[in-house]
Amino acid sequence: MDLMELLPEYYKGNTTMEELQKILSTKVNALATAKDTTIDQCFINTATELLSRYETIFGLSVDVSKSTTFRRERIKAKIAGTGTTTKQMIEDVAKSYSNGEVEVIEDNANYRFIIKFVGTIGIPENMGDLTLTIDEIKPAHLSYTFEYTYNTYNTAGLYTHNYLANFTHSGIREEDLTNG
Repeated sequence: MDLMELLPEYYKGNTTMEELQKILSTKVNALATAKDTTIDQCFINTATELLSRYETIFGLSVDVSKSTTFRRERIKAKIAGTGTTTKQMIEDVAKSYSNGEVEVIEDNANYRFIIKFVGTIGIPENMGDLTLTIDEIKPAHLSYTFEYTYNTYNTAGLYTHNYLANFTHSGIREEDLTNG
């Protein structure tokens, strides 16, 4: 903000007033930036410096080598995972790690459940951290497994050999084939 713009016209050209307002403008802008930064730290979606504090509050290990996006997702997943564990809670946590639709299939007779990734082709990234989070929130007596979605022969069969030559074998199995 240029404070000279807020003053009457007759101050323009007054070098003393222009210098004073330049100094004050610098201070006001620094304060505004500091205020915005402080407010950003109050919210997990915008926090940077205080992420380690949020991780500590929610009992998560602090790993500054991970990206801020990943750390925010983990904190939000932990928040979503507090309280009584429900099928919806597990779906929400798994969704936050996979960025795709997830289905939880209960197998109560065998004290287990299946987390099926239906909106993501292949194995989502951060499975190690998702596993840690699920272990933290699930009831101790339940076991679980993951099911992944892959492209099948029928899906790949819709494309020509020349088109599929742009992909590796694992790419044909695990990637969105429409983006070749």
